[in-house]
Amino acid sequence: MKIGIVCPYAWDVPGGVQFHIRDLAEHLIALGHEVSVLAPSDDETPLPPYVVSAGRAVPVPYNGSVARLNFGFLSAARVRRWLQNGAFDVIHIHEPASPSLGLLSCWAAQGPIVATFHTSNPRSRAMIAAYPILQPALEKISARIAVSEYARRTLVEHLGGDAVVIPNGVDVDFFARAEPKPEWQSEGARSSGKGGGGRRAGTIGFIGRIDEPRKGLPVLMKALPAILAEVPDARLLVAGRGDEDEAVAQLPPDLRSHVEFLGMVSDEDKARLLRSVDLYIAPNTGGESFGIILVEALSAGAPVLASDLDAFAQVLDQGEAGELFTNEDADALAATAVRLLRDPQRLAELRDRGAKHVRRFDWSTVGADILAVYETVAAGAASVATDERVGLRARWGLARD
Repeated sequence: MKIGIVCPYAWDVPGGVQFHIRDLAEHLIALGHEVSVLAPSDDETPLPPYVVSAGRAVPVPYNGSVARLNFGFLSAARVRRWLQNGAFDVIHIHEPASPSLGLLSCWAAQGPIVATFHTSNPRSRAMIAAYPILQPALEKISARIAVSEYARRTLVEHLGGDAVVIPNGVDVDFFARAEPKPEWQSEGARSSGKGGGGRRAGTIGFIGRIDEPRKGLPVLMKALPAILAEVPDARLLVAGRGDEDEAVAQLPPDLRSHVEFLGMVSDEDKARLLRSVDLYIAPNTGGESFGIILVEALSAGAPVLASDLDAFAQVLDQGEAGELFTNEDADALAATAVRLLRDPQRLAELRDRGAKHVRRFDWSTVGADILAVYETVAAGAASVATDERVGLRARWGLARD
């Protein structure tokens, strides 16, 4: 099958949607399908062979963040050229309602279109206002996918229609087989091994953009003094881009040595980091429709403590596969983190539960579900085309006996 996938966000700025599209494309290619991804990117960005650049992106405020998108006449021309050259059996557009390549592709594409909706934003007045403009494009979509129940709810409330829920996928084994880095592990973990029942836990992990408030690092920093008061040898490892000095500005100077900034890390080091920590904390404050980092952490065997956002609660099986704290409540975060770091048996229990739960997000399952949607819409398009040809032959007296 020839599959065209449209990425709305800049390929050179890592994010959950980009990672999802990359992993989906590589999964499909490994199965023998021909895949091309259209994405914004700078000229200097090295691209995988299956990615076609649609040109430089520009920052646009979107869904409580700043997204790097590509839109306009030049982008539209590149979209049309990519579609014409690709002659795809199925076009898979991500975020077709955003001012991006997704919407441009939806306008220009002919044939079967699958759309995935990632956004969870129940208060989007802009989306409601834009609906009359979006409607002609959205009506061309053959099948809709939402990455979570909350993304589906946003779609239903703002744009109408419905979607099948297929979560984001993760290569579970990639994270599960990563080797921990001794320098990132707590002393107790190094001495007793990852599953040691009586080890002293103390390494906390956070991965996300430092300078994006909704990722929640300020909440974690506010909680850190209370955590260190009870677990003095604890430390926080932070991976992500942003102003490191600003991130620790609210911490007392004598506690700043307990925070280590790793900068942007490779996929391999991200997996090793998640394999090394005693507790992964996701203090995100809103705007999340899924929570791919939670799935990655569970895959790596990291016990997870997350804010009780609806999407996070769903990923963590309502607290069965990871613990939840009240969103934006630094005191609640601190109290729960201290309790977990002092309870190695509970941490071990969370590792075991997470390892079982996370298999439902593996690409072997998620990829098969997405491919089934592709095959359904492609078969439907082929059936319609056959019916039209038969109708034309009958109309012109060319029907065969």
